[in-house]
Amino acid sequence: MPQTHSTGTPATMPDVIVIGEALVDVVASADGTVEHPGGSPANVAYGLGRLGVRAALLTSIGEDDRGAAIEAHLSSAGVELLPGSRSKGRTASATATLAADGSATYDFDIRWELPPVAPASLPKVLHTGSIATFLAPGAAAVRTLLEQSHRECVVTYDPNIRPALLGSHAEARTIFEELVPLTDVVKLSDEDARWLYPELQLEDTAARILRLGAGLAVVTRGSEGSLLATPELQLVVPAVRSAVADTIGAGDSYMAALIYGLLARGADGLAPAVLETLGRTASKAAAITVRRPGANPPTAAELLADLTEEAATPEDVAPAAVA
Repeated sequence: MPQTHSTGTPATMPDVIVIGEALVDVVASADGTVEHPGGSPANVAYGLGRLGVRAALLTSIGEDDRGAAIEAHLSSAGVELLPGSRSKGRTASATATLAADGSATYDFDIRWELPPVAPASLPKVLHTGSIATFLAPGAAAVRTLLEQSHRECVVTYDPNIRPALLGSHAEARTIFEELVPLTDVVKLSDEDARWLYPELQLEDTAARILRLGAGLAVVTRGSEGSLLATPELQLVVPAVRSAVADTIGAGDSYMAALIYGLLARGADGLAPAVLETLGRTASKAAAITVRRPGANPPTAAELLADLTEEAATPEDVAPAAVA
């Protein structure tokens, strides 16, 4: 993938660049059908913008009404759409059908082809994941960018497995395991972990990811909290209790808040206290998101405020689910 001019001067470079798909979530429920801008990487970029992080997205959206809606949505959070992100094709979509408990199943209409551009200057954090890292032909371009960048900045990765869009299980696991050595932080849900490694316990999956080369492996476990593992220790952080409207975007909000925490951690690396703070901050973000419809992540003020749900009794609310 050829390099191009910088997307900004050092003073205006984003702190985080997210690479991956942006699409429209068509949400079907008993109450009818509504559309929300979505796509896991776009949701992470939007979540970072809501948290006050300077973020930019390299993606592929069409020059159509849905693409315009996505661009306006990102802009509302201060997220920059990087040059080359608009194409002549139609904007991708994912139809999410909600169950009574707020969980969602997805049907995708997407073609992923990353434009042949790359930032000339690297941010503090480069994030990617989801469909963008598996679906050809764009997945090869994403891998090239990680190969060019992983020694120069922190790389975070969320595979956000969508089995309907993947090839064989063996092929998908190979792609995942070839990308992990190019990353520093890998976050995946318990569903992702069990799909990739059905033969392993979650703790063993985290250990395998660390052996592949990541410095931090995070496995979210819905109402059971999240597991954060480094080569030195494993730590379980409880989920934050919250009423649930739906779970759309919860995992992406967790990821955005995890990156937010990584940017703010200072010189303490991944000490136990840092891991505890990272996990609790990300869990709070997910809890805020699930209590309102769609991928609607918190602002920094909301995230840092005490959540009333944390003091609620078990019969009032349930622990937040994180995808």
